[in-house]
Amino acid sequence: MKSIAMWMLLLALALPVSAQQKSEGRYDQQIRAKASEELGKRDKFKGVTATVEDGIVTLTGNVELYIDKVDAEKRVRKIQNADGVRNRIEVASSVHDEILRDQLSDKLRYDRIGYGIVFNNLTLSVENGVATVAGKVRDYPDRDSAIAIVETTPGVKDVIDEIEVAPTSINDDRLRIALARSIYGNSALQKYAIDPQAPIRIVVENGNVELHGVVTSKLDKQVAYTQASSVPGVFSVKNNIVVASEMNR
Repeated sequence: MKSIAMWMLLLALALPVSAQQKSEGRYDQQIRAKASEELGKRDKFKGVTATVEDGIVTLTGNVELYIDKVDAEKRVRKIQNADGVRNRIEVASSVHDEILRDQLSDKLRYDRIGYGIVFNNLTLSVENGVATVAGKVRDYPDRDSAIAIVETTPGVKDVIDEIEVAPTSINDDRLRIALARSIYGNSALQKYAIDPQAPIRIVVENGNVELHGVVTSKLDKQVAYTQASSVPGVFSVKNNIVVASEMNR
């Protein structure tokens, strides 16, 4: 009787496991068909293949731009019953790191002209096609615009977003305007005001100011610091401005 009872117990335990095994992957064919349908709607995905195992979609193949790789994953993640996505798509386009860095730097310097780019400061590095964007910006549209530029540039294999967005602050907004007027309105620094890329960048967070950019002389660097320090409400000023003649030393 004990043997029969033990056998019945083992059978009872095995049945749910067996049922679970049968249920695993029961939507795989449906998910794969839907993924192929979604990817087939865009020519940019013609080199991408989707396979499915136990609800997990694996994307492989090639695309021309990194943004296409991101887009493919976003579309597949929306498929009903898909439990996850492994994105193994590779970006086909290739550009030398130094050339790619210069291209991205030029684009980022002039990004958001007319939207207060003077209050953003970004740094960029590129290694094996992987672009890392860091620094500080005033708001999320500024951050999103910068990342979009990098994602849509040929040769970028991956993007690491380390950009910090300043907290919303009415007082900081007031300081930004006052600082820009004080610095760019100074007679010694007005020559920089006509440059659309805003050579002197002003980063403000909780009343603390950081100055970034490139100027032509040590005097201009000092004047910028003095002008920023004279603005009422500024708690501290960190002068990170670089003099052009000292950049390659």
